[in-house]
Amino acid sequence: MQAVIMAAGQSTRTYPLTLTRPKPLLKIANKTILDHQLDALSGLVDEVILIVAYRKEMIEAHFGAQRNGIAIKYVHQTEQLGTGHAVLQCKEAVRGPFIAMNGDDLYDAADLKRLAEIEQGALAKHVDDPRLYGIYDVTAGGYAKRIVEKPTEVFSHLANVGVYKFQPDVFDILATTPKSERGEIEITSAVQTLSERGTFRVLDMQGYWLPIGYPWHLLAANEYWLTHFLEHKIEGEVSPHAHLNGRVYVAKGAVIRSGAVIDGPVYIGEGASVGPNCFIRPCTTIGDHCKVGHAVEIKNSILFDHAAAPHLSYIGDSVVGERTNLGAGTITANFRHDAKNINATVKGARVDTGRQKFGAIFGDDVHTGINTSIYPGRMFWPHTLTYPGEVIRKDVTEVRRTPQA
Repeated sequence: MQAVIMAAGQSTRTYPLTLTRPKPLLKIANKTILDHQLDALSGLVDEVILIVAYRKEMIEAHFGAQRNGIAIKYVHQTEQLGTGHAVLQCKEAVRGPFIAMNGDDLYDAADLKRLAEIEQGALAKHVDDPRLYGIYDVTAGGYAKRIVEKPTEVFSHLANVGVYKFQPDVFDILATTPKSERGEIEITSAVQTLSERGTFRVLDMQGYWLPIGYPWHLLAANEYWLTHFLEHKIEGEVSPHAHLNGRVYVAKGAVIRSGAVIDGPVYIGEGASVGPNCFIRPCTTIGDHCKVGHAVEIKNSILFDHAAAPHLSYIGDSVVGERTNLGAGTITANFRHDAKNINATVKGARVDTGRQKFGAIFGDDVHTGINTSIYPGRMFWPHTLTYPGEVIRKDVTEVRRTPQA
């Protein structure tokens, strides 16, 4: 069987992280979203067709022609005209029944196997507030009657999660599907047609679904993954005067120095340097070749490869991009005094993150000056900087000049 993965979009909602990489290459537990997906498909499909466009060369360089015993073929979507249009690009490459899935979420392998065993249908997840999702209306036998985007009335709690099993005739349906109000060919339009025929099953997911719609969703996915799947394994060097509690993965070449306290679940990547005298709190991923130095505390955060917090800093509920360096005394505030949810700015609008604890999102190659204090929910665009002693109340989106000594 084949799988089609839609990985062409630019994803402006996950800026600043996707200014420098495609969204499917964002990392959770030090593994890209697409790697997680290929792991979940292992043993289920023999070929994956990746639909690519935005920074496609990065995806092609990362995966090549094969991964985990799965052959990989690339289809370039020259225009992004909707999810249905993306799938249409694969018509000549598809040999028979296939799984189609979004390239930016994590799905449970057991649920994908259940989906593969039916003739055609989709996975759905029970959600508390159906007004935020596309919702399936199903018969008592589990067949879809209709799919409604963000319904105003609650008739079901089964949300569309973006994974489908199709027969090849779906290409004929998509080819004759009228464009939506957004001027796009939507895959859900084909689902609606199949639902009206009474032949499209909806399977309620039994495992996890970890959607990545905004940058802070990486934190929730990372927390889930480390909590449920991380194994305790020490491949690197750990000082006898360091203290590791719970499940901690220390990859080869990593060094944990004296006085470091690590409370798992925590992942430490290859060649990373941690300590001396630092505190790594649960649900933290420290990527390959990162540096975490003296008197640094990190809690529930993700450090991408080659990031550095050399000394005297606090990183809480934050994502730190590649090669970003946090100067001594950099502090991320991650909690409001009134205990309300923290808001963040996305595409010029304020968005409720749904989180009481949320620090900052640093793009790649950011540099903070010493004693930088950062308000909760702030974003730093790639290659930006802060000045020594600065208090960051707004997002830093423009590259600033380095002050003269």
